[in-house]
Amino acid sequence: MPSLSSSDSLSSAPDLSLDDFQRVRRIAYERAGLAIPEGKEGLVRSRVSKRLRERRISSFSAYLDTVEAEDGDEMVRLIDLLTTNKTDFFREPAHFDFFLEKILPAVLATGKPLRIWSAGCSSGEEPYTLSMLLRESLPPRYDARILATDICTRVVAAAKAGSYSAQQLADVSEARRKRWFTSTPDGGGTVVPELRAPISFALLNLMADWPMQGPFDLILCRNVMIYFDRPTITRLVDRFRQLLAPGGHLFIGHSESLTAIEHKYRYVQPAVYAK
Repeated sequence: MPSLSSSDSLSSAPDLSLDDFQRVRRIAYERAGLAIPEGKEGLVRSRVSKRLRERRISSFSAYLDTVEAEDGDEMVRLIDLLTTNKTDFFREPAHFDFFLEKILPAVLATGKPLRIWSAGCSSGEEPYTLSMLLRESLPPRYDARILATDICTRVVAAAKAGSYSAQQLADVSEARRKRWFTSTPDGGGTVVPELRAPISFALLNLMADWPMQGPFDLILCRNVMIYFDRPTITRLVDRFRQLLAPGGHLFIGHSESLTAIEHKYRYVQPAVYAK
């Protein structure tokens, strides 16, 4: 999930002019909806300067020229550098309790396929948590699928790999570790094929076009929108609603709220909204 708080080293970093900083802010906002606050020049300088050295580019202005000229991969790389992804297995457990107690029984009662979108899946802990719950709760061969997307290339690659350190698995019970992970020599684990099977991972910029059509019974966009401004949040949650099935739910982060914007959702409980 994006974050803009870091103590990255500034040693040997090229100068970042005010014009260059404002240009970075504009690119991040226009291309990814990321609202970089004023006063974050040091963070931008430290995060991006290593990439300048890798590309053998001597100035920020020349690098930003390259970013805008190439647009594709290098634009994504810049957004990668400006965001930090923090997540855990079973993070904000009240959401998963609601999922098990309310959403799953309602879908099972209809017998219809279950479709979930993890929008901002980071390194995969959220969709793999959902997959565990599905495997443990649904009848065999029930049609349940999870779409997991993120703008960040490095975390999507990590999510696809599905290998986690012992520290990353700290919130997973010993029983679940034995069932759903193959142990690695460093004390971590790699997800078993059964856990990976219902998940499709993909790169997706939430500000761009969405190729999927839905409908989804559940969309999770947790701890992402806190870094967007109100107009961006308004547009985004409206787009989510268009892809939700009737009665479908939207989960947002517990540090987030939709109270400051106009929307057509029904409030259910903190960080849970329904269509």
